[in-house]
Amino acid sequence: MNAEAIQFASRDDRQHVETGLEFAPKFDEAGLITAVTQDADTGEVLMVAFMNAESLRLTLEKGEAVYFSRSRRKLWHKGETSGHVQVVERILTDCDQDALVLKVRQKGPGCCHNGYRSCFYRRVETGAAEFGRPVPLGREIDEPAYDPDSVYAPK
Repeated sequence: MNAEAIQFASRDDRQHVETGLEFAPKFDEAGLITAVTQDADTGEVLMVAFMNAESLRLTLEKGEAVYFSRSRRKLWHKGETSGHVQVVERILTDCDQDALVLKVRQKGPGCCHNGYRSCFYRRVETGAAEFGRPVPLGREIDEPAYDPDSVYAPK
């Protein structure tokens, strides 16, 4: 199947969108939908990204995660540079179809451009806030899984 052939359902009928069995994603005013990416086996949150209609169609076509980079303003096939692709096992949508959860099998040691398995390698130290000082962060994952400088070095 090619990505252009993949059609999304109409959002005209709220009841159908919220309880029906046709995929009718709701993209925001910038044409994006939030995608939370989890490890298919453990449920660990690996990253949060955005998709536009084209990247969502390409994800459905390829079976690998394709996002839309807001900072670069272009499509981003996860792992295209690093080889750390995300093979999509399942895509879940919430009740009003304005957010997605991608259950993936992460190939390679990690998905974070800083070298960690997950982009969520720090935690907010909620009980350690002091008046007049920034709220501190702690390490959730102690060590990077790979060296990003060697993976993303210009070739």
